[in-house]
Amino acid sequence: MTEKYDLDTLAVRAGVHPSQFHEHSEALYLTSSFVFDSAEQAAKRFTGEEPGNIYARFTNPTVTAFQERLAALEGAEFCVATASGMSAILACAMGLLSAGDHIVASRAIFGSTVQLFGNILKRFGIETTFVSPTDVSEWEAACKPNTKLFFAETPSNPLTEVCDIAALAEIAHRRGARLAVDNCFCTPILQRPLALGADIVIHSATKYIDGQGRVLGGAVLGNKTLLEGVYQFLRVAGPTLSAFNAWIFLKGLETLRIRMDAHSAGALALATWLETQPAVTRVLYPGLPSHPQHVLAMKQQKTGGGIVSFEVEGGKTAAWRVVNATRMLSITANLGDTKTTITHPASTTHGRLSPEQRAAAGIGDGLIRIAVGLESVEDIKRDLQRGFDTLV
Repeated sequence: MTEKYDLDTLAVRAGVHPSQFHEHSEALYLTSSFVFDSAEQAAKRFTGEEPGNIYARFTNPTVTAFQERLAALEGAEFCVATASGMSAILACAMGLLSAGDHIVASRAIFGSTVQLFGNILKRFGIETTFVSPTDVSEWEAACKPNTKLFFAETPSNPLTEVCDIAALAEIAHRRGARLAVDNCFCTPILQRPLALGADIVIHSATKYIDGQGRVLGGAVLGNKTLLEGVYQFLRVAGPTLSAFNAWIFLKGLETLRIRMDAHSAGALALATWLETQPAVTRVLYPGLPSHPQHVLAMKQQKTGGGIVSFEVEGGKTAAWRVVNATRMLSITANLGDTKTTITHPASTTHGRLSPEQRAAAGIGDGLIRIAVGLESVEDIKRDLQRGFDTLV
């Protein structure tokens, strides 16, 4: 789409290419390979002299449509779609880094990302220094001559801490590094990191982009030249997004803005109510004035998003009692669903971290994370009240 369109239009129309059948909805191409008109054409396709589909590990029209649509929403030149959010982070690292390189990463990131950076990449000679998500001076101090990548998740999982994207981009670029931002919690509807100075955007499309808990997928977005290595890693190693999952994501993008507005409104209402509950000692939601980075969040984001975390007294025992007393909420570590989910991060999403790592990240045993869905907020409150009643 060469004209300038609003995000609502891009979410529905971008990436659509008419086929010989002129179908109205996006086509689903379930095939492993593609046929060439001649040996000459096949050779040109494989060398890149002629654009076109070759093999579904790295070229598929349905996946391409999803990549183009998400890129349009993020304001990115290029998108590499992957099999999951974690494979997107892996592809980013493997495509941009080499043995001997150094990463500076927020310590407030998803538990599996901590494991990837701190354990797996370390085995291949890539070191990571974890720093405060909110103290930019720590990022500057952690830089080394071999620092090649800054990695931030904002808002963070599960404490909804907000990184200053523009400030981190300035430091990274001055020190010869790139800034990658995991935009999973906000999506391009609420936040566009590239416009704030980031070089790369990462997505777990499994979350809000799908929106209904159906399929897995991820994406890496940015400048085409910068992401050439990421694409080549995907082509060779094959952490590929399936055509069917891409087709699901295309339909999810069509309603993304409407859903994100609804998730955000529900989360703000729930967070405001939680602040009044005697059993709750702290509420963490970027849309609340009480949030430590509220002003920055409202500068970078359209709304506070759909994730609310809160703490109760009594540690894990009390937190589990609240979780177990609910009847409607889904006890699962996933998020971004139409159904509200509830989880205890210290024993699920961040359970593989050491107690020291969790303490450094501020993840206490009394912390509960809610991903607000599209149900009635009053019903969500009533369900949580059952848990609070067990603490009286």
